[in-house]
Amino acid sequence: MAKQRILSGIQPTGNLHLGNYLGAIRNWVDLQEEYDAFLFMADLHAITVPHDPTRLAEDTYKVAATYIACGIDPEKATIFVQSHLSAHSELAWLFNCITPLNWLERMIQFKEKAIKQGENVSIGLLDYPVLQAADILLYEPDLVPVGEDQKQHLELTRDIAARLNFQFGSEENPVLKVPEPMIRKEGARVMSLTDGSKKMSKSDPSDQSRIDLTDPPEVMVKKFKRAKTDPERGLWFDDPARPECHNLLTLYMLLSGQTKEAVAAECREMGWGQFKPLLAETAVEALSPIQARFNELMGDRAYLESILKTGDEKARALANQTLDRVKTALGYSKPL
Repeated sequence: MAKQRILSGIQPTGNLHLGNYLGAIRNWVDLQEEYDAFLFMADLHAITVPHDPTRLAEDTYKVAATYIACGIDPEKATIFVQSHLSAHSELAWLFNCITPLNWLERMIQFKEKAIKQGENVSIGLLDYPVLQAADILLYEPDLVPVGEDQKQHLELTRDIAARLNFQFGSEENPVLKVPEPMIRKEGARVMSLTDGSKKMSKSDPSDQSRIDLTDPPEVMVKKFKRAKTDPERGLWFDDPARPECHNLLTLYMLLSGQTKEAVAAECREMGWGQFKPLLAETAVEALSPIQARFNELMGDRAYLESILKTGDEKARALANQTLDRVKTALGYSKPL
């Protein structure tokens, strides 16, 4: 029996951080054993905001190296670059022509980012959920691993697929497979070190807000030492009045591999002066082998290029099948 397929990707902008690893990549490492995993670098999405063109290609290789260093096995998962496959852009245009504008205007992340960018807001920022729908639907995944903050975008993807199926397919012969969300509870939202109510983000202007996967040990120790806390003695989970406490305990739980109950018992009587060095030591120990493997991979560009070439070819074959099916349903002629 064929494995169910999953698909996900990360933008190659800035350094990947602890939130990317614990909230997504580590989950993919587990999932690749059970599922047919398609994992990509979303470099077309990277230019929806101002970007540095001198870094984009190199950052794309860094994300690929990070995937592998964290445990993604190229023999088990398909790793590819979004912009290397023209089917993504072509299907996004076809979707644009059937997607109502008001569906995009209601997207929460667009509203939030538009406020930050002001007059620099591009059509791409408004339209990137449609490209995201193309990214997903091209590969006919059964499940899409997403955090709670991305669930609205997956619902849009499902709506676009359902609309196209209704207008150009039939109940017996749908054009597109409609995927389901796969939401992981623990670790799905790693929060900022400077504000426990906000998600850890590459776009946060404060480097102190996150632990980058490439941070040297001394930098990690310093960041955890400066992490926002509170004056309470004793540490416990799930207190709405103590979001930073819950976040740091969750990080310790995930990085140490312990259960929530074990961490709660261990840390109940601790003060921050005792806990922060423990958390920093645990993070350094967990990330050291990842950093060593990352540096090794970045020193072997030929190997990375071979992995991406193989992944691109496998992804292209599947994507083009889906694109051709959509174009046929819309009435396009075949190339001569």
